Formats: sequence, structure tokens, C-alpha cells
Amino acid sequence: MDKKYSSYDQINADLEMLKLEKEIHLQHILLNIDKTKESLQPENLFQEALASLKLKLSNSYGMILQIAIPYLINWLINKKRGD
Repeated sequence: MDKKYSSYDQINADLEMLKLEKEIHLQHILLNIDKTKESLQPENLFQEALASLKLKLSNSYGMILQIAIPYLINWLINKKRGD
């Protein structure tokens, strides 16, 4: 879609808007680069790995308990019987 301008002020206003949008996008890219560099630091990688492991274990915690509790109950019953 072609835009029709009736004055140089309109052209200059659009050029200024485009310049500001370009600067915003550039700053956004630079911020993302900084965040990426920070996340790739060894201590941050280690913390992310621990957080991921903790999340996986917490998600499987219920399943582990469902499997382990019946075995624990049977073990306690058999221990009381002296088996």
C-alpha cells in the first residue's frame, strides 16, 4: 500500500517514527544477546540444570510414592510377622 504525503513534515514525521522503531528493535536485540550471554554462564547453566532436575523429580514424586508405598506397607507387615 503506497502512502501519499501532502507535506515534507509528514514525511519527516514518518522517517522519525521509523528511526525510533529501528532503535527500539536494536535495543531489544541487544538485550536478548545480553540475556543469552548471561544464561550461558557456567553458574547459570548449573542452576538451570538443577532447576530442571528438581522439576522432573517433583513431577515424578507422586508416581514414585504410588509405587513405593505398597512395597513399604508389605515390608512392614512382613517384618511384624517375623518373615
